[in-house]
Amino acid sequence: MKPDVLVYYPTRARQMEMLEARYTLHRLDLAADPDALLAEVGLRCTAMVTNGHRVLDRALLAKLPNLKIAASSSAGYDTMDVAACTEHGVTITNTPDVLTDDVADIALLLLLATRRKLIVGDRWVRSGDWGRNGPLPLTSATAGKRVGIVGLGRIGRAIAHRCEALRLEVGYTGRSRKPDTAYAFFPDLVELARWSDILVIATTGGADTQALVGAAAIAALGPEGTLINIARGTVVDEPAMIAALQSGGLGAAGLDVYLNEPTPDPAFAAMDNVVLYPHHASGTFETRNAMAQLVVDNLSAYFSGKPLLTPVNGEIQR
Repeated sequence: MKPDVLVYYPTRARQMEMLEARYTLHRLDLAADPDALLAEVGLRCTAMVTNGHRVLDRALLAKLPNLKIAASSSAGYDTMDVAACTEHGVTITNTPDVLTDDVADIALLLLLATRRKLIVGDRWVRSGDWGRNGPLPLTSATAGKRVGIVGLGRIGRAIAHRCEALRLEVGYTGRSRKPDTAYAFFPDLVELARWSDILVIATTGGADTQALVGAAAIAALGPEGTLINIARGTVVDEPAMIAALQSGGLGAAGLDVYLNEPTPDPAFAAMDNVVLYPHHASGTFETRNAMAQLVVDNLSAYFSGKPLLTPVNGEIQR
């Protein structure tokens, strides 16, 4: 008999084929009546396939009393109640590292596109404004400016290295100073924002960082400042950011994430001082395949009694 695995959110097609060959998959993601499916198979499923867009809370855990592993195809896990999972004996696995370069690349893309008005310039050419109205108004140089990074983890460091190549001066804030870097450390986020020309948000989401970048930090960044967010929409006080962008209190923003996805606040669409990307920083074939493969490999490790590859909250208690 093949082990029973609950699919809360599917992964890539090739990896789903691998899972189908090895396990009996119960498709909660496709169920017309999810509660009925959980009532039928909840006792049998010790493993789950999910991702960072699905909520895993105490209510769902109660319907899966024998669940041991929730293998997620995302790096972030702020939609999962980690404490409840730990109490329930469920280990979450995620997909760190494999998406670092692609996400850092999008941070850099948004930074340059926002500051040099790439989207406005593209429209300037396509619309004929270049011929009718002359050259695009001047923008501000990037080299020599200061970039503050909120969260100097794997992705934050990759962004910092790219910024150094652009001759940007790098500073950062986080829970503590990193002893292995010479970048300027700011224990206070508002002070980092005041120092910065560009503020890049690369911290984790969740309750601990809810509206971390608030009105005070946005005001400190100021009318010439640029805000880049490739983390989570929850990390920014979005209404305060929109108000500042509209009033000129904040110069510009480049965003891959939003409070309401996939239908962000319509105010963004009316502003020329924002560059928008659809939460797609890790969206390359190579990275998404690697993320999906980590789901397969973590499940293989669990069912063969081996250590998990990327546990979030400790090893399986067998």
